[in-house]
Amino acid sequence: MSNIKKYIFEYVLIIITIALTVSGFWNIFLGADAKPTPYQTLHVIVNFSWLFLMLYQLSLIGSNQTIKHKRVGLLILFFGPLLFAHAVLMAIHSAHKGLVSGQGDFLIVQNVFGTLELGLIILMAFILKKRRKIHGAFLFSTIVLMNGISIFFLFLAVAPQLIIYGMYITLFIGFLFFLKDIRNGWPILLSGSFFVINDSIGKLLLKYDLIQPLTEFVGTLPKVMTVIGTFVALLIGLVLTGIVKKRKANKMQLVTGEM
Repeated sequence: MSNIKKYIFEYVLIIITIALTVSGFWNIFLGADAKPTPYQTLHVIVNFSWLFLMLYQLSLIGSNQTIKHKRVGLLILFFGPLLFAHAVLMAIHSAHKGLVSGQGDFLIVQNVFGTLELGLIILMAFILKKRRKIHGAFLFSTIVLMNGISIFFLFLAVAPQLIIYGMYITLFIGFLFFLKDIRNGWPILLSGSFFVINDSIGKLLLKYDLIQPLTEFVGTLPKVMTVIGTFVALLIGLVLTGIVKKRKANKMQLVTGEM
């Protein structure tokens, strides 16, 4: 119970994000004319895997199960790059659809820069892993991003005229978590501001007629090679932070202690 009280806001945001994600995919998978595509199926699997991994890790932190938390954390070596590579795949797929239809991709800027920011957040979480609260804040920032995306699609479905307010809601959420822990909450505020930043980047690209070239570049990338390349790139980046070496050292210490 003390665990829930200590991290009540984190639990609430993760649960809300899960609920919004479920609602977003409900008709696609359970509607009367449900015909989910392979992309949508993959999207659901990857997103929920990450959400429940973060939820489980939060429960382990709150119950002081440090060793188990670290062991489960190794799963991020796989699921982190998978989440990133999956975001890359969806960005390419969306841009390609826009090119084929001739209507363009109105999500191109948020997709491209949001994906890059997601990869950076995951990498920074392990670069700064020795600062545990900062490490946790960066990982939790991925939930803020996913929540923002869920809010966007919720507004798109029920109130398109309110879409623009979605990014400010996400910014406000980031600001609340920053106020909760000013010293260590800045990564969450940063992630909450990404949608506003990307919107400004989009306006700048639009001003210089760079939206179409960006869409063409992303939409013509080879999917398989790009996805594999981005997965491997982030995986290597995470390994280079020393996370695997540190885990092995800790394991050796435990074995030595038992002997």
